[in-house]
Amino acid sequence: MNKPQFTEQQLQAIASAQLKADELKVNSPVLNDNALDLIIREARSHNGWLDKPVSDDLLKQLYDIVKMGSTSMNTCPARFIFIRTDEAKKRLKKCLAPLNVDKVLSAPVTVIIGHDMEFYKHMPKLFAHNPGAQALFENNPTMISSTAFRNGTLQGGYLMIAARALGLDIGPMSGFNNQAADDEFFSGTSIKSNFLCSLGYGDTKKIFQRLPRFEFDEVCTLL
Repeated sequence: MNKPQFTEQQLQAIASAQLKADELKVNSPVLNDNALDLIIREARSHNGWLDKPVSDDLLKQLYDIVKMGSTSMNTCPARFIFIRTDEAKKRLKKCLAPLNVDKVLSAPVTVIIGHDMEFYKHMPKLFAHNPGAQALFENNPTMISSTAFRNGTLQGGYLMIAARALGLDIGPMSGFNNQAADDEFFSGTSIKSNFLCSLGYGDTKKIFQRLPRFEFDEVCTLL
């Protein structure tokens, strides 16, 4: 890959970004306990939903947060389809495992999180300071596949955390037919589906007990 080639404007943007990063650490060093509980520690995945809509404006606000999450070389391979109309839900129903139909269709919104296998064609825009970035992926299907899947999954994770931070509940799942979803929603494109995530306001009467997790010493190693 070629060495980065920064314009004067890009160098100014770098200096500004470094200053903002320093200020962020001073003004917001850590999240408080309530915020940590909201986004992960006490938050739950939901199976049932209240009859309360999620606005398009809120979905746009959600994406504006998600897009800022880190991806390798700023590849940003994730693509999102927000299923919210009755017509779109009927199309999605054909792709769902039977046990997931009711809980998905009752959600105000369900997102299909996919990844674009031709993400690298956007590198001149997303990684403009390095002209050789696109060529790094061309004719390298193994690298394309791993980069698209890994970073698209990361962006799906950002979406779940950001949704909770905005007051939404989530219901992520992989109980659907990926090929059927690809045929129904991504036909004729280079996009492949990864997983689904319902969004809305969860019905707490339909959640179950929290299942056990591993303790630090069971799965972590300090070297």
